[in-house]
Amino acid sequence: MTGLVYKSTGSWYTVKTELGETYECRIKGKFRLKGIKSTNPIAVGDYVDFELETDNNQVSGVIHNIHDRTNYIVRKSVNLSKQTHIIASNIDQVFLMITINNPPTLTSFIDRFLVTSNAYSIKTILLFNKIDSYDEETLNEVKYLAHIYRTIGYECIGVSAKTGKNVDKVKALMHNKVSMFSGHSGVGKSTLVNTIEEDLNLKTKAISTLHSQGQHTTTFAEMFDLSFGGKIIDTPGIKGFGVVDMDKEEVGDYFPEIFKLKQDCKFNNCLHIQEPNCAVKNALDADEIAFSRYRSYLQIVEGEDEHYRTDSWEKE
Repeated sequence: MTGLVYKSTGSWYTVKTELGETYECRIKGKFRLKGIKSTNPIAVGDYVDFELETDNNQVSGVIHNIHDRTNYIVRKSVNLSKQTHIIASNIDQVFLMITINNPPTLTSFIDRFLVTSNAYSIKTILLFNKIDSYDEETLNEVKYLAHIYRTIGYECIGVSAKTGKNVDKVKALMHNKVSMFSGHSGVGKSTLVNTIEEDLNLKTKAISTLHSQGQHTTTFAEMFDLSFGGKIIDTPGIKGFGVVDMDKEEVGDYFPEIFKLKQDCKFNNCLHIQEPNCAVKNALDADEIAFSRYRSYLQIVEGEDEHYRTDSWEKE
């Protein structure tokens, strides 16, 4: 039998067949994914082949094959730096949810996420949430950040789950597609998803006032069918986003504004750091590239993973 993985709890997987039948399945033996040391060999969004077995009158499935993925989104595992965690696979688009405060989403986090989604050819749309709660100064920050990302080609939408602002716009983009929602804990993913599809009734929790961080409400990614066509993948809140296995020379290829200029650099292998006649550094000096984006690029090239949770987006 063949089915789609809707939920993973680490050892068991909820798999739905084309006929709409749902089975709890486990893995048979070990799966080795090509070149990927992963903490989870099977992810939400995977198509798998499985066989049914009965034990004590309980029917369950045994997965023996994973179909090739069109794409997946992966990050460094929190505790094991050499291991990776596949968040989800076979995704049409990702909505990265951003809040300016309560909790703050830093550009270093946004940029790392975009580099990874770009590397795996996954369209990413930036949702600036909670705009109903911002004062004028904070709204200006939203406009500034949206301008940075729109300039390099990303769609940016200001939304409010509370007032419903632009929820219909997001809903229209999701029609008949597999959409993943991601972001820090507390940015309002579950609240927005519940506004988009009320029957889902995902759990929501308040922000922890002590650290201005959300409390985790989702432990594992989970897929849901949408009444208006398509599917949604709700993911756990991500604190940090480590970029996986990327050569220094290729990092710039996943920053669209850097990739566009690299052919104008004096050296073919220019890393845009100390080399002379660098088109990227010239553009930075002319304010044609955002300083926050260049700093994120440097951090990834130099492997400064330990700093990506704390940097602010402002020029120092």
